[in-house]
Amino acid sequence: MATLNQKVHGLIHTTAAASAAVGAGLAQIPGSDTPVITGLQTGMIIGIAELHGVSIGRTAAADLLLTFAASVGGRALSQFLVGWMPGIGNAINASTAAALTEAIGWAANEFFEAETVAAAA
Repeated sequence: MATLNQKVHGLIHTTAAASAAVGAGLAQIPGSDTPVITGLQTGMIIGIAELHGVSIGRTAAADLLLTFAASVGGRALSQFLVGWMPGIGNAINASTAAALTEAIGWAANEFFEAETVAAAA
């Protein structure tokens, strides 16, 4: 049976891969991938919370997403500057979407680990 860390790892990497695919596929239309990637990241946060035994709704997850996504401005800037360029724009948009999703996922994991420890104390 998979450990908690393995489950979280799998969830984060699967969501990052999906975000990269969306980012690459929609790179030439600035901002068009944001609603889809935001939905994926919100679902990932809910999933990570559930793996830690915490039940949260979409609104709370979206609030946490805003907290964790401090670098969204950088992603938007890179998409605006080079995202429209076929090939390189797709690659850059995909890699920034994946990296940001990974960072958000691990931040969420640390948050819920701390919540779980605090609740147990």
